[in-house]
Formats: sequence, structure tokens, C-alpha cells
Amino acid sequence: MPPFLPLTRRDLLIGSALLAGAGLLPRAARAAVGEGTAVSLSAGPARANLAGAGFPDTAVWAYDGRIPGPELRFRQGDTARIAFANALPEPTTIHWHGLRVPNAMDGVPGLSQPPVPVGGRFDYEFPLKDAGTFWYHPHVNSGVQVAHGLTGAFIVDEREPIRVDRDLLWLLGDWRLTKEAELAGGFGHPMDATHAGRIGNTVTINGAVRDSVPVRAGERVRLRLINAANARVFALDFQGHTPRVIALDGQPVTPHAPPDGKVVLGPGQRADLVIDMEGRPGEGFDVVDGFYPRMAYRLTRLTYGDEAPLRDSPLDAPIALAANPLPEPDLSGAVRQDVVLDGGMHGAMPKTAGPRGPFWALNGVAAMNHQSMGHHLEPLITVKRGQTQVTAFVNETGWWHPMHLHGFPFRVLSRNGRPAEHREWRDTILLGPRETAEIAFVAEEAGDWMLHCHVLEHQETGMMAVLRVTA
Repeated sequence: MPPFLPLTRRDLLIGSALLAGAGLLPRAARAAVGEGTAVSLSAGPARANLAGAGFPDTAVWAYDGRIPGPELRFRQGDTARIAFANALPEPTTIHWHGLRVPNAMDGVPGLSQPPVPVGGRFDYEFPLKDAGTFWYHPHVNSGVQVAHGLTGAFIVDEREPIRVDRDLLWLLGDWRLTKEAELAGGFGHPMDATHAGRIGNTVTINGAVRDSVPVRAGERVRLRLINAANARVFALDFQGHTPRVIALDGQPVTPHAPPDGKVVLGPGQRADLVIDMEGRPGEGFDVVDGFYPRMAYRLTRLTYGDEAPLRDSPLDAPIALAANPLPEPDLSGAVRQDVVLDGGMHGAMPKTAGPRGPFWALNGVAAMNHQSMGHHLEPLITVKRGQTQVTAFVNETGWWHPMHLHGFPFRVLSRNGRPAEHREWRDTILLGPRETAEIAFVAEEAGDWMLHCHVLEHQETGMMAVLRVTA
């Protein structure tokens, strides 16, 4: 019987601090589609075995009845066409996280589209400008709908992919379960909202808890990591291996070892790794998540089979990805608007804070939107189309915040006053307590776009705003 993670601040402790989980989505569970092909996708109630053998199935909400939803896979230059149907008991939308889409396709209720009603349909269609690892999720009542399981991977293959032996996906999910393996209640509880968010007690990879991931000595793996959790931050240590980061948030980066050997992912963030399996037949190596002090646990174990090594030395092939066609910021003509993050426990709470919030603010403005049925907000930032925007995020809180900008991947210019070490493009930047980061992007698409913390309980209790791009 697989153990759970310890659950802090709740009476739901159901196991030791070790959790095993892994998996590669089988090809049958993937939707590999191309130009001119429409994909049907529906959201509705389902049941899934999240906790593993010996535990009952959990009542969830799922895309096409799967946890996670089907992997939507296209090629760069294709046009994605997704016919969506809502069979949930409440309205919803789909946001295509990290993809550069027309504003009307961005999936934000009341801002870019009306919520899709119960029993309703909506057709999404957009060109795929960038290759990379992206994902999809709702933007209505996000803290509840994502925690119920509405997540899925969206992969855009390069026109000329790098050479690897296997292309693996790990979509990381975090669940707060009872002893009976049902979803625990308490959504939007002020304790979560004012602290680190709804952190669970069970972590899954591709919706499953397994003891190990089988690998073969000598093979080269491209591992796509997606943090689809409400609030959990991961710091993955691939013991006995030397992963190299080749993309962040879907955007290519100069291949490099992760800082301190750990791949850190805030909610909403992604990383593509290349890992040469340098162990020997019969060996096994743990993958450990050690982000939270005194709460390190084994996420899974890379287990080598007994077959002969695929090769005796690492594959001699380049791993750098071709850059996506992103517009380069013109810093000389940039306009500037900084964003200060405040609030939360031990921070400066908004004066209007009550038992249900708001608890967080951006530049002193708290955007209260408890049920997220419509993001009707006055713009915090206004910029002209085609203009370069430079923004410094200043985190004056004692908590971690992954700040996500819809519509526009941005260059990370500096962190805490020091130039960014790599030429790094992001759509979600993780800020630690009292940290700062400076970013720049070109506002290439007119419309109203969301800017928010991707700790969903923070988003829904004040930490979100609108960027308006005028024509």
C-alpha cells in the first residue's frame, strides 16, 4: 500500500513522508493530431484511482474522463482546433497556459470569452507559433476545478526535434485526500489563502502513484515536466544523474545543469530536461522532492532493467533546441510599470479584508473574485500594441508567488538586481519571499490579458490584475 505525504495544518495525516509516483502516458492516451484535424474535448465528473492499490477510486472532474486529460499533441505551424463541451455541474473555460493565442481564445471568463455554461460548447481555434511544453486548465473557479483534476498537457513538437531515445511526460499533480481517498473539503479556507495555498498530501505523476519508472542503461530521455498543482512548489533532485535543462516554460534555453542540481518548478511552470541514463543494469536511483524543509520525500525511483545497455557512452547528438519566433524586446524604447506584491499572513493585508478576503494585493489593489465567474477588472497596466513593456516584480510578502502573464512570454532580465544567468524566456516566474525580478516583453496582441499569482488560492483572494494592450 503506497504511503502518502504528510499533510500540514490538517487532521488528515495518513502515512509516512514517502510517496512513489511516476509514469509515461501510453500512446493510446495521447491525441496526436495535425493541421486540419479537430479534437473533441469534454469536461465532466469521473472517478480515478489516485492513491494506488488498496485505496478506492476518487471522485474527480476530468477531461474526457482521464486524469490528467488527454495529451494534445501538434506540430509547430499547425492550427489547433478544439471542440469543447462542458458536462460539469458549473460553468468553465479552458486557458491554454503559455501559448500565444488570439485574445478571444485565451479562456478568461468575462475578459476574453463568456463562461461556457453547463451543457454548453465552445470551439477554440488558434495557430501554433511556438514549439514546446504547455498545458491547459480552467479559469473559472480555478482553485476548485484544478484541484478536482481538470488539467492536461499540450505539446507542440519542433519541426526538427532533437534526437532522443524516448520523449517522456510527467504532469505533476497534488491532491488533498481523506483517509478514504476522497477529495478533502475546505476549498478557499482562509488558512490556505493567507499562507502557501492548498498544498495536498498526495503527489501523482500523470495521475498515478507507482513505485518506479523503468529506464534502460545508455538511453537518452527527454523529460517534460509540468507543475499542474494548485500551490505546491517542487524541487526535484535526480539522484545519480546529471539532467540538463533545455527549455523553461516551453521556451528553449541554452542547455545547462539546474542550479544546485535541483529542478525547481512553481505552479504553472514547466521544464524540459535531457537525461542520459548512466546507471548500470539492475541499479535504481531515487528522484527526491526536497523543496519544503523537513518534508522531503521520494517522488519515484528510476529503475534499470537487466537488459544490456543501449550504448556504452552518451549519445553523440546536439541537445540545443531552435529558438521560437518571439519578438525581441526593445529596451531603449520600453515603457515601465513595476508591480508590488503584498498581503498574506504576516504581510500588509488589504484594508477591506474580511473572513473570505481579499488577502493579497498588486500595487495596493486587491482584486476580489471568489468564484472566478468573471474577471471584470480595471487594467493595472496599459500599453500600446507593439510596445516593449519592462516590469519589476517586487515581492514584499513572506510567501512564494509564481506570477503568470497571459499572452506574452517574457524575457527575464534580472533577479534580485543581478543579470539573469541564462537567456531565459518565461510565462511564469517564481518569486521567493522578499525577492525581485525584472522582465521585458513585446505587447504584440491587443486585448485585456490576465496577470496573476498561480497559487490559485492567492489569485482568487486578491493577487490578480489586468494588462490592457491597446491597438
